[in-house]
Amino acid sequence: MATKALITIQSFLGFMTAFTMASAQSPNYMNDDCHNSTTQQALTLTYQTNLHNTLLWLSSDAATSKGYNHTTTGNGTVDAVYGLYDCRGDVTGSFCQFCVSTAASEILQRCPNKSSAVIWYNYCILRYSNHNFFGNLTTTPSWQIVGSKNTTNPEELQKSEDYMQSLRREATVETNKLYAIGGFNLSNGEERYGLVQCSRDLTNVECSQCLEAMLVKVPQCCAANLGWQVLAPSCLIKYDDYMFYQITNQTSSLLPNPAKKGGKIKSTTLIIIIVSVLVALALVVCSIYYLWRQYLSNKDGLLSVNTPTSFHGHVQREDALTVDLPTIPLIWIRQSTNNFSELDKLGEGGFGPVYKGNLEDGTEIAVKRLSKTSGQGLEEFKNEVIFIAKLQHRNLVRLLGCCIEENEKLLVYEYMPNSSLDSHLFNKEKRKQLDWKLRLSIINGIAKGLLYLHEDSRLRVIHRDLKASNVLLDQDMNPKISDFGLARTFEKGQSQENTKRVMGTYGYMAPEYAMEGLYSVKSDVFSFGVLLLEIICGKRNSGFYLSEHGQSLLVYSWRLWCEGKSLELLDQILEKTYKTSEVIRCIHIGLLCVQEDAVDRPTMSTVVVMLASDTIALPKPNHPAFSVGRQTKEEESTSKTSKDPSVNEVTVSNILPR
Repeated sequence: MATKALITIQSFLGFMTAFTMASAQSPNYMNDDCHNSTTQQALTLTYQTNLHNTLLWLSSDAATSKGYNHTTTGNGTVDAVYGLYDCRGDVTGSFCQFCVSTAASEILQRCPNKSSAVIWYNYCILRYSNHNFFGNLTTTPSWQIVGSKNTTNPEELQKSEDYMQSLRREATVETNKLYAIGGFNLSNGEERYGLVQCSRDLTNVECSQCLEAMLVKVPQCCAANLGWQVLAPSCLIKYDDYMFYQITNQTSSLLPNPAKKGGKIKSTTLIIIIVSVLVALALVVCSIYYLWRQYLSNKDGLLSVNTPTSFHGHVQREDALTVDLPTIPLIWIRQSTNNFSELDKLGEGGFGPVYKGNLEDGTEIAVKRLSKTSGQGLEEFKNEVIFIAKLQHRNLVRLLGCCIEENEKLLVYEYMPNSSLDSHLFNKEKRKQLDWKLRLSIINGIAKGLLYLHEDSRLRVIHRDLKASNVLLDQDMNPKISDFGLARTFEKGQSQENTKRVMGTYGYMAPEYAMEGLYSVKSDVFSFGVLLLEIICGKRNSGFYLSEHGQSLLVYSWRLWCEGKSLELLDQILEKTYKTSEVIRCIHIGLLCVQEDAVDRPTMSTVVVMLASDTIALPKPNHPAFSVGRQTKEEESTSKTSKDPSVNEVTVSNILPR
């Protein structure tokens, strides 16, 4: 019975250690050494590339190895990089990769522009250098980390040294694993635990020498302390009064033998006490972890994607962002985006920058990173998570997951290789790729996406910021509506809502929304009408009045239609690729969508039907709405680094007369 109970305790301890490690947001940083810290010499581009590839390889390899490996990139060249990782012997698989990936990301920040560096975490060490250090014993520099409690037993120092020496012999002579852990009874039931480990590129003799060098330092640094750790690039020793490691099948009995402590009754009593304490501890840890997650959620004001309910257009929630939407570890995202490298930056909007990345399975992703300086970014983040996690349609961008770690708030989307519609539509060269057939397909796709939001989705959603830059194009140039930062839901039977904060983009906002704060599905219909006319003519509504026409795009389109000259609005690049009836019909539908009175505008279901049919008679449009917005010059959509004003808070409206 005692033996079975002891096995149960060991299994439970292993589970608790694993749970604690899994619950931690990131490994604990211990120390680093940036070689040649006094000299700042620029690294060659080749060396930087080799270093980047080395760190990526180490991070990836850690997931499938036994906790140790090394590699060389650019072997035999002056720009060669030698890299090594070594996880603690009780840490393997995902735990090891978690630590190594974190170290690979952090080492470049802590040791920028260094040709050699080493960084320690509580579960792993990572090193790189421009010189081959594999198999070289390195005991300097060394660090000592001591606990806050002082020892009260005068014999503890000697007993701890004796026991750590026994672990050294086990690691280098008895098992040849260069690693050993264990525990012993100090006195009166007080347990002590120790760990020794060497970098696995060393020989047994070198490992023994390294551990001896660390043990020599203990009396000077740590004699009065109950817990301590001494480490160097090639080895470490750790001693404490709690079991800080995970028990594995390879470890020997780590608790004292109950048979030696007074017989069956005493051992059984001890086991029952220990099990009771561990169960209570488990409950406390689980409760603290749960409350901690709840606190973070409440502090950030994040809303649930699990069971949303609507209240004044906002979705409320009760639990964390982990039910319907996958969470992706920050270290994976950092690795995939080269630690948010400027070279991988796709663009930047009101939410914050967007980066391109690749997950380990090869999936291309676009990562939206909440700007820490954005006052409105958190609200956008909430809406993005809530709405897109619940919405699935071929004409809506797909959200793959999110990440909330280390004050980062990230959204991970499917990558759209053809970027946004505005990058093609308002660029003189790229616009040539958009023939009439493709433009008509894009118009229909956007209309179907909006129809899904307004009538067919699980939530009745008003987008509030539909525009060319918020329509992304996949590899087949299919349109996908994105950016739900300003979106709102409606209750059944609710027709419109009012807001005191008018937020949107100049040139796309319906007049009742821009001037009175009233928004409804008809607000999106207006934006769609503006976008449809832009697609036809290839010019922005914002700034159109500055052209030779001297008036807004909407008014100019309406006057041409009234005069029977609608084809003059058509982008000249299209030449003879268009069908006259289709173009005139689309202009007619666009003008119906931008009518001044929201009641006169069609619903998106009607728009989709009108676009699909050549026989349905269309009503005569009324004069379009006033052009509301800033008077800005037309801008070409340039490179991926250009900043797009995705979200603007409107405080002053300029109204152009009819």
